[in-house]
Amino acid sequence: MIYLVEEKRKIASRGVPSSLSLYFPPYNSEELRAFQDKDGNITRNLWNIEEVANFVFSKKYQPKYYEIAVGFLKVLLEKEKVTGEDISEYVKSNGISKATFYNRVMPRLRRVGMIKVERDTIIPLEKNRKFRPMKVSLSKTFGNYLMKIGDSWLAIIDEVRTRKKE
Repeated sequence: MIYLVEEKRKIASRGVPSSLSLYFPPYNSEELRAFQDKDGNITRNLWNIEEVANFVFSKKYQPKYYEIAVGFLKVLLEKEKVTGEDISEYVKSNGISKATFYNRVMPRLRRVGMIKVERDTIIPLEKNRKFRPMKVSLSKTFGNYLMKIGDSWLAIIDEVRTRKKE
């Protein structure tokens, strides 16, 4: 006797690509400084740039990208806005691979909303070529995005707790 077992085909889950994900260590991890008290109320202490960058480039899993990102963000914190020449100088003076910086670190910082990249199109008088110098500055988008997520979650929890009391 032969039994035919029909198998359902499943799509292989490959998870979220690392370039599109954030790193969230457990809330009670040694990696994080306390951000809430025992009752779940937020504390007033703030995380520094190294602690915030750890959510984008995990110091544990992506140490090189993390170091490069923190160094670049510190440059931006000092100058507020940098040009392509400033970035080039940063990359050269710190011995960073241009490919790593321009293909991995900078696009990720831009994608999550930590930096804003603006370009000006300049056409010289000879009009044979165009060039587009870059200006990079800090952006509030990252913080606004996460605040919106957090505020929405807190509103959902408050609504559930309010309904439960009634």
